[in-house]
Amino acid sequence: MNHSTRRTVMKAMTALGASLALGRRASAADMPTPATFTDRLDRPWALAFLPDSSLLVTLKGGSLLRVSADGKEVSRPLAGVPEVNARGQGGLLDVAIDPDFATSPWVYLSYAENGEGGAGTAVARGRLVGNALQDTTVIFRQQPKVSGNGHFGSRLVFRRDKTLFVTLGERQKGSPAQDLGSHLGKVVRIHRDGSIPADNPRLGSGALPGIWSYGHRNVQGAALHPATGELWVNEHGPQGGDEVNIARAGANFGWPERSYGCNYGAPVGDACRIGRGTHAPAYVEPLTTWTPTSIAPSGLAFYTGSLFPEWKGSLFMGSLAGTALWRLGLKGDTVIGREALFTSLSERIRDVRQGPDGALYLLTDGSGGRILRVAP
Repeated sequence: MNHSTRRTVMKAMTALGASLALGRRASAADMPTPATFTDRLDRPWALAFLPDSSLLVTLKGGSLLRVSADGKEVSRPLAGVPEVNARGQGGLLDVAIDPDFATSPWVYLSYAENGEGGAGTAVARGRLVGNALQDTTVIFRQQPKVSGNGHFGSRLVFRRDKTLFVTLGERQKGSPAQDLGSHLGKVVRIHRDGSIPADNPRLGSGALPGIWSYGHRNVQGAALHPATGELWVNEHGPQGGDEVNIARAGANFGWPERSYGCNYGAPVGDACRIGRGTHAPAYVEPLTTWTPTSIAPSGLAFYTGSLFPEWKGSLFMGSLAGTALWRLGLKGDTVIGREALFTSLSERIRDVRQGPDGALYLLTDGSGGRILRVAP
């Protein structure tokens, strides 16, 4: 199947799936209304639930906050957070909680870090004691550091074996995403102390340790599939070309040699071509794409709760340019339909998580960011 035929098929699948495959859609009357859980957050980027149902929230400017389980109390910025480069798309990014938090209360942070050569994504961890991080240590640094303030990624996702996935943008440099001697445009897998698992894919001489998959542009959403344990990621494309993929070991997703998007400033449509175009045999095809208009995908979460039986098994995705929460219906590894929810909010949805109560929690972007709770 050639690339133009594939594009036609994907468009047809999307249109058919949106109308037929998502199961019962909520009508306007019974669609839940997101309620403000916490507000007045300055450029929040990510949230994570602690075992006591309180939340940690990162702010792009470099602060980590703790929000009470009822959303009514917000702490002062926690001590012990590493210094960040908050210019452009940098700052304090994702937050993840150690799988053994009850006995090992580590909190993991990804962020943009200055250093020789420019800036790069880094990961640090510290023990949460009260409202402070102690013994904060950097466990990973993206190499090389380069100039510019864009495409840092970055999401942190623990695998079932308690190793840690870190998604890394290509820092707007393009070609290093195909260079295995660089961390740019990669997903890496590390142990909790930053060491490299022995069973990571072997990608040949010269490949940097830790690389799990490559050919990424800027992954800002990642989540573990609840049944298969595989890492699902979204790809923030250029003009169009936003994608959802499964980041399997050793996979090459093609950027910048393969894309369904167009370079900024170029005319959009089937005549647009980046690298080899929309399809090349050496690269993994996306599960679904948004083209020609970008939605700027962000946080990802699979819904496994019981509050919304009709949504169970769906993949939810925040959208920045599209100011919506996207729901993707799945059958195995196939996206069988998708719909945009809560578009009337007109707010950039930066992150989405399922809470311990089975509700969905949305994090909106900007200087007046909010946590929204979605429940029946």
